[in-house]
Amino acid sequence: MNTRLILIANALIGLCLFSPTASAQVAVRGQTVYTMSGDSIANGVVVIVNGKISQVGPANSVTIPAGYRVLDAKVVTPGLIDAHATVGLSGILNYKHDQDQLEHSAPIQPELRAIDAYNTQDELVTWIRTFGVTTVHTGHAPGETISGQTMIAKTFGNTIDDVTLVESAMVAATLSPSALKKGKPKSPGTRGKQMAILRAKFIKAQEYKNKLAKAEDDKKPDRDLSLETLALVLDRKMRLLITADRAQDIASALRLAKEFNIDIVLDSAAEAYLLIDEIKAANVPVIVHPAMYRAVGDRKNQSFETAGMLKHAGISIALQSGFESYVPKVRVVLFEAAIAAANGLTFDEALASITIDAAKLLRVDNRVGSIEIGKDGDLALYDGDPFEYTSHCIGTIINGQVVSEKKR
Repeated sequence: MNTRLILIANALIGLCLFSPTASAQVAVRGQTVYTMSGDSIANGVVVIVNGKISQVGPANSVTIPAGYRVLDAKVVTPGLIDAHATVGLSGILNYKHDQDQLEHSAPIQPELRAIDAYNTQDELVTWIRTFGVTTVHTGHAPGETISGQTMIAKTFGNTIDDVTLVESAMVAATLSPSALKKGKPKSPGTRGKQMAILRAKFIKAQEYKNKLAKAEDDKKPDRDLSLETLALVLDRKMRLLITADRAQDIASALRLAKEFNIDIVLDSAAEAYLLIDEIKAANVPVIVHPAMYRAVGDRKNQSFETAGMLKHAGISIALQSGFESYVPKVRVVLFEAAIAAANGLTFDEALASITIDAAKLLRVDNRVGSIEIGKDGDLALYDGDPFEYTSHCIGTIINGQVVSEKKR
């Protein structure tokens, strides 16, 4: 009987320690703390209480309460944000049973929700967490004209409810040959057809929205989840994430946004540097392609310097790990920022592209992206310059929980 009670007690203690909703009281001391809300702090301290940042400042001005767990690092940053990925839907095994990032039964399926496919326990989610990635904008991959919805999630938690920041963030569309399916009756085979079916679907959504507004309660049209979702885009309550790399496809995306007065975000945008004036005039943000994409096909003209060129032109940018169909199906956004820092972005700009600038682009900067009092207790700890090859992530904290202490 005593043994059984001990086992039960140990299990309860384990739940308290590792539950995403339970937060230990923790403080972090850093030789340099990059708050991303102002100047960096030398010999800084961050105190987290009940999952939220309660104090941040120089060590001589912050008192760490007795009994707190204290971690030390050379460099402390906000938890990193991957601005576009498919992690959690594209699983680590690369077998059909854990690949939920693309549904090919129809070319336009905005009703598909990322939260219905996201696997909180997938090992790739754990993997990126060990490098300091605490928040990810993820969902259905490029590859159909509209492949589904995206979500914004923390990278630690047992259930969807535990991890979700934004349930339905954007609707993912693709304007590139990867979404062209020649010979398939339902799918477009050319760029002209692709734009035509996309425009036709938005027109149908406009008509559906108008019918709903005018109809009496007992005469409303049958629910259509696809049109309902696109109606949210037309009402600017959801944004359209458009993956486009060639300049001609980026231009088509900008025309679509203007025609329907919708809020878009450009994704990948390998040739965006050819249309800097047009993108800036349209006030459209860009989630820049991973530098480590293979430079073939539509991305043959991609450049390591794209992020820097767009940023310095005054265009809002963030970096991403992206998606490609081969193993391991996820990159580490930290390394993408390191490459950008060596090719046009300053250190601070590169770090911002995976912290506060990414948070602002994703509209979650009230919760994450910087080390400020009241924000979520998400931190990444490093034993040196995080962009140096010889440095390691030595700790990750999410909502005040130390979720990784592996040296990566």
